[in-house]
Amino acid sequence: MVVYWTDALIFLLAIAILLLGWRASRKEHLRRPWRKVAQNRVGMVSLVVLLFFVVIGLLDSIHFYPDLDKGSEQQSGEAISLFDKWVTPIRLQEEKSYSAPFASRLFAKEMIEQPNGQVVWDYPRLKYGGAHLVDEGVKKSDILALTAGGMLKGLGFWLLVTSSFALIRWRSLSKMRRNLGLVLNGATTLPLRAITLTILFLSLCTFSAMELAPHYHLFGTDKVGQDVFYQALKSIRTGLMIGTLTTLVMLPLALSFGILAGFFRGWVDDVIQYLYTTLSSIPGVLLIAASILMMQVYMANHEEQFASLALRADMRLLFLCLILGITSWTGLCRLLRAETLKLREMEYVQAATAMGVKRGVILVRHILPNLFHIVLISIVLDFSALVLAEAVLSYVNIGVDPTTNSWGNMINSARLEMAREPVVWWSLAAAFSFMFTLVLAANLFADAVRDAFDPRRASD
Repeated sequence: MVVYWTDALIFLLAIAILLLGWRASRKEHLRRPWRKVAQNRVGMVSLVVLLFFVVIGLLDSIHFYPDLDKGSEQQSGEAISLFDKWVTPIRLQEEKSYSAPFASRLFAKEMIEQPNGQVVWDYPRLKYGGAHLVDEGVKKSDILALTAGGMLKGLGFWLLVTSSFALIRWRSLSKMRRNLGLVLNGATTLPLRAITLTILFLSLCTFSAMELAPHYHLFGTDKVGQDVFYQALKSIRTGLMIGTLTTLVMLPLALSFGILAGFFRGWVDDVIQYLYTTLSSIPGVLLIAASILMMQVYMANHEEQFASLALRADMRLLFLCLILGITSWTGLCRLLRAETLKLREMEYVQAATAMGVKRGVILVRHILPNLFHIVLISIVLDFSALVLAEAVLSYVNIGVDPTTNSWGNMINSARLEMAREPVVWWSLAAAFSFMFTLVLAANLFADAVRDAFDPRRASD
């Protein structure tokens, strides 16, 4: 078992979110807005998609060293994740160079020596993609057959999950039959029909990909023959890390400085305003670039502390999260300061002050709980912006380590590929598709959270 810094932090954050959810379930004033989120059809569909990405990211955050005795593994001395173990076929099936999605031959022609000794100029067969085909003419029917088999497995998995949930929820077959009509008509309080259809769609896609991926490269291969579909899946962890760990750095700074500036005012407010105004005046890209360069110099001068490539990449990812958190707390701090200025003049705060309640107690008991909706809305909205920020920073070579799988690195490498003739488009398409899906789901879920927690939008 290998525990990197980012692995430990992401699981600590997941545990903290579960504890906060448990605490919120015990208080009615916190349950009420979450109940509105649960009744929002678009919000729950987006949450299911987000949880699908989160599961992949968590599986990719459990690292261990593979068994060196197994000859089937290409041992490199680096730790692999549980997700890597699960997708071993597509992880190890590397071709010679570019190949298009679902192709059985390379993308470029080469000189091929025939069994009879004749040399021809043609597209070579792939080592893994479509290698099981004796006759390439049946490739389309083979793809359809594999897809159909995967969909049947996905349908079976979906039936197992939904029936188990129904038995747990309604506890008897008679109640299941009574409520089935309500679910099918979309007449339930929770949007169960939308949720189950989303799970069905994800199950069909997942199991179809599981059937096809060992036999074909679903999104083709890149310049060095690595599977693009595998790279896009591995990039999910990087996107989630940037979106969540940056929040872990940003939130304490924004909360503490924003509340202190708004509550105490005076010289405290002046100092904090000067601090975040000065920080905001520095171009963020330049600050991030300077910090990353400093980190690279430090790692070059202390190679003994970074023995493996994976450790170097992990430290650079963690450092990027720290820098993004330090440079992005100012906006939330301004919001919290303005709201605290209003809350400190409210009657219950004035009454607590007049009764001699300590300032620390007032901050924790009266100010902080009433800022929760702003914090939550800002965190959810900032998540998608941070995922996009990673892609932009990696595009200009100041993001994550080049050895780290990320959508930004995929887009960066696609710059030259798009200038080829013919165009190698599938790396860009894969990165865009996965990043678009994650960001869209995060934005839609953020809209549902904002509508439920914003007092100005509350309907009751």
